[in-house]
Amino acid sequence: MFVSTNTLAAIKVYFSDRLKDQFTLSELKSMFNQLAQDRLKCSGAELLLNQDRRLSESDLLFFRSAVKRLQEKEPFQYILGHTEFYGLSISVDERVLIPRPETEELVQWIMETVGEKASQKLVDLCTGSGCIALALKNNFPHSEVVGTDYSEEALSLAKSNALKNKLEVNFHLHDALTLAETDFSYVLESDVWVSNPPYIPINEMHRMADHVVDFEPHMALFVPDTDPLCFYRAIAKGALRHLNSGGWLFVEIHEDLAKEVSELFTSVGLHSVEVKKDLQGKERMVRGRKEL
Repeated sequence: MFVSTNTLAAIKVYFSDRLKDQFTLSELKSMFNQLAQDRLKCSGAELLLNQDRRLSESDLLFFRSAVKRLQEKEPFQYILGHTEFYGLSISVDERVLIPRPETEELVQWIMETVGEKASQKLVDLCTGSGCIALALKNNFPHSEVVGTDYSEEALSLAKSNALKNKLEVNFHLHDALTLAETDFSYVLESDVWVSNPPYIPINEMHRMADHVVDFEPHMALFVPDTDPLCFYRAIAKGALRHLNSGGWLFVEIHEDLAKEVSELFTSVGLHSVEVKKDLQGKERMVRGRKEL
């Protein structure tokens, strides 16, 4: 056996010893507690009070596998299998990007802008795990919410997240790059469009963390170096075509492209274009409005 005893205390020591060179003590404590609570179906208090609890062989193998995956730099959220997003538990794996805090800020900006309209239609393009669409439906329960993505695998997980959270969102397979040229009933006559599309030029890949490049889906991350605004152009033109008068478009952006994205929005005919900084002071969001 790879631990001295099969107790919770022993596996906790094993977990920390094997990973202490990669993570801080607080990170190790947080990760172990989350894994243990999920696996053993217990609370944090129960973990503290039951350090002598004996684990099954399958439980021990689960923690050994988690350690190995962390040593190989796999994102913790994929190992845990879920993450929190705007008050919801969102399942995540290698099919989708892991939701980031700045994306929660994008949802908050939509909430602040739209207010408490009783009924509206909101469309989330490049939905991935469905986190944005589901957060919007959770906060606008009387509105119609649609999510689209080009990845069938991502849509499968998004639909699973909708069932998990008991939220009704209509998901569709759709290439966001075709929005400017095509009509699809599920994006017509919308009040809000939102997207966190691929926006990282391929030439920046070498600057990114290994756990992102090696595990998260490249389809959802990268765009050609020759045209990093390709998604924003298609989405902005599509929004101008399909949004209702006075409708809003919100996007998450590369922190170095705020000026370019806002100028693109203005050039295609959107109004009230505004750039917003995230809590780290980086320009990470842009919104524009179809003329009333």
